[in-house]
Amino acid sequence: MLARMSRLLLIDDEEDVRYSIQRIFDSPDMELATTASGEEGLKIIPKFKPDLVLMDVRMAGMSGLETLRRIRVSDPKLLVILMTAYGTTQTAIEAMKLGAYDYLLKPFDANKLKEIVGNALKAARDMKQMVSYEPLLETEDYELGIVGRSEPMQQVFKLVGQVAASDATALITGESGTGKELVARAIYHHSHRSSQAFLAVNCAAIPEQLLESELFGHERGAFTGATNQRVGKFEQCNHGTLFLDEIGDMTPPTQTKILRVLQNGTFERVGGNSSIQVDVRIIAATNKPLEAAVAARQFREDLFYRLNVVRLHLPPLRDRREDIPLLVNYFLKKLARDHNHPPKSVAANVIRVLEKYHWPGNIRELENAIRRAHVMAKSGAILLGDLPPEISGLATGGSGANPAGPALDGANQDSAGLARQLFQWARKNPGFKVIPAVERELVIQALKETHNNQVHAAALLGITRATLRKRIEKFGIQRELNVK
Repeated sequence: MLARMSRLLLIDDEEDVRYSIQRIFDSPDMELATTASGEEGLKIIPKFKPDLVLMDVRMAGMSGLETLRRIRVSDPKLLVILMTAYGTTQTAIEAMKLGAYDYLLKPFDANKLKEIVGNALKAARDMKQMVSYEPLLETEDYELGIVGRSEPMQQVFKLVGQVAASDATALITGESGTGKELVARAIYHHSHRSSQAFLAVNCAAIPEQLLESELFGHERGAFTGATNQRVGKFEQCNHGTLFLDEIGDMTPPTQTKILRVLQNGTFERVGGNSSIQVDVRIIAATNKPLEAAVAARQFREDLFYRLNVVRLHLPPLRDRREDIPLLVNYFLKKLARDHNHPPKSVAANVIRVLEKYHWPGNIRELENAIRRAHVMAKSGAILLGDLPPEISGLATGGSGANPAGPALDGANQDSAGLARQLFQWARKNPGFKVIPAVERELVIQALKETHNNQVHAAALLGITRATLRKRIEKFGIQRELNVK
């Protein structure tokens, strides 16, 4: 028996887009139907019975999100891929929360589109899966403060939408300053618990002896100074969402009580004997590798698996540099609103410098740098000298500094002096070879600076990763440093 050809329904109000996609999927194995509106698409679906819908978000009449919502009601198993030229955090999260299979930004690569459509069609054939949905928000101007068009952030947005529609425990990982609490709040805002409380507890900021009382409360007389009964965060947050930040710093006794709450929803106040039942969704975050903490017996393995139901990893800013201009624009608009004046502009060379900086403090450091530049700028434009000196590379800050680029004269002079010292050493030690010795040390230091990340080390050295690998092998650095 011959397999039925795949059926793809394309909904887009732009004729040139429909034409282009028709050409991409012109194949004997594909039956393609097209329409220019969501309303017409909803009429076609029962007759055409597509395996997959490829649909624009912004269309005249019914929007793609509204069409998706109605598809989810009438046919929850039908997979839908949304596409738009106006990608926003809100749209991506709403699309995934409503059950979209994927979300694409225009313009897209034809091969990438074929790959995603192929995967979706295979999923449609192999496992027709019910996809839950929730109604759209009444407004789309809510600002989550999570900005990014980069591929890593698009994946984060999709996961936020997917996990928000459920009550699953989520674990958010990432370096300090990457925005873990913002993501936790986004999950909460888009969940069915959004009308209930959201409370955040920083487990690293509260002294060990007080954290258990902060979370679970205490009875009067439970310890010295406990003059009154106290209700903890779990009770305050009943039916809501509790965000436990830096959970990797939690002590073993507190870990045990958290595990019990996750298992059966009960706990006792400090000094109490009565079990208290709560219904709380937990979202946890950490900048520590919990797997390593489990291996070192510093974190309970059973608690780790309870927390790690859905993991969202936030990339460091250095891995999503293409988002820096968007973030700068976002922070400047935010500052303009706060100060009630038009947003300041940014010189092009400022953006180039910001994109090259390594950002150890991630988005938090970038925001602070923009706030500082906003204060220092003497006009409506931010110049290079307005940035912190450690970022701009200038010897001193201030708009009076040369905005053409980082002042490298001092660095060049230091390099020249270092070269003279090396050659003096070489003259005294005939066996010393300057270039191999310096090259080897530069590779070692670059790997140390980037925590053995070969991609970042190669970029720091200004060479390709393949060249870096050859140098590592040539100088035996891998054996010496056990670089992975």
